[in-house]
Amino acid sequence: MKKISIVIPAFNEQENLPIIHQKISDIFSKLKNYNFEIIFVNDGSRDKTQLVLEQLSTEFEEVKYIEFSRNFGHQPAVKAGVDFATGNAVISMDGDLQHPPELIPEMILEWEKGYDVVYTIRKYPKEISRFKRKTSDYFYKFLSNISDVNLTSGGGSDFRLMDASVVDVMRNMQESDLFLRGLSTWMGFKQTGIPFTANERYSGESSYNLKKMMKFAFTGITAFSVKPLYLAAYLGFIFSAIAVIGYGIYVIHAFLVETEISGWASLIMTVVFFGGLQLIILGIFGIYLGKIFKQVKERPNYIIRSKNF
Repeated sequence: MKKISIVIPAFNEQENLPIIHQKISDIFSKLKNYNFEIIFVNDGSRDKTQLVLEQLSTEFEEVKYIEFSRNFGHQPAVKAGVDFATGNAVISMDGDLQHPPELIPEMILEWEKGYDVVYTIRKYPKEISRFKRKTSDYFYKFLSNISDVNLTSGGGSDFRLMDASVVDVMRNMQESDLFLRGLSTWMGFKQTGIPFTANERYSGESSYNLKKMMKFAFTGITAFSVKPLYLAAYLGFIFSAIAVIGYGIYVIHAFLVETEISGWASLIMTVVFFGGLQLIILGIFGIYLGKIFKQVKERPNYIIRSKNF
């Protein structure tokens, strides 16, 4: 029998955990040639998530848990589960039931056809705002154009199956800023996608606010591309040329027609504009420098407080 490891990061998911465990168990009860394990990663939850996991682990031998010493974030939680998975294939999914467990048999079927990575292409239900759908699509198109990875629109979900050979490669990744959906694409291997419609969150509230989404976006962009650095250099050359040519023509014209060059308003606007441009360029350099600073310290992506295996 082949073994499938299910990795589920959990942050304040006390009400969702028994439900998703039951759904996954029901699915594997119908898959006769497979056994499974569920590795829940408690990412510093503040509710009773850890108590629920300890109770589930005493009742069901397939339930394993990893408890972090604090909140390290969604991506390190997924990485931790992948690091400790022992299955022939590993499926990562969220614990809020937005990723439908009913898709697992189809993912396994594609894996058995010879695909090393089976990713999912997320389709938003009509209830999701048009703004969120469009911004998500635009971000992944922008990321694909500016970086060395090509993420399918809607394919930025962490709901995917990876063969054990892919998992072995990912375990050896020691990046400080993790962007696993980009890494799984960057690694290559034989891949295919399955479309799915995201469910509503079963219980609780999402902790993924605008600030975290923006940070995640910058992590994805800077993790796989140095093009923003080239963009900063290009902007510097372009605006310097515009300034020299434009204001040179203005000064020559004013000299020839003998008009006074007062220019207080234009001078202030110019200083403010180029000052802002310089701050943007410095910010781009700062982001990359910060990533280097974090990487060279070689701190672990996560710290484990306890686990039951």
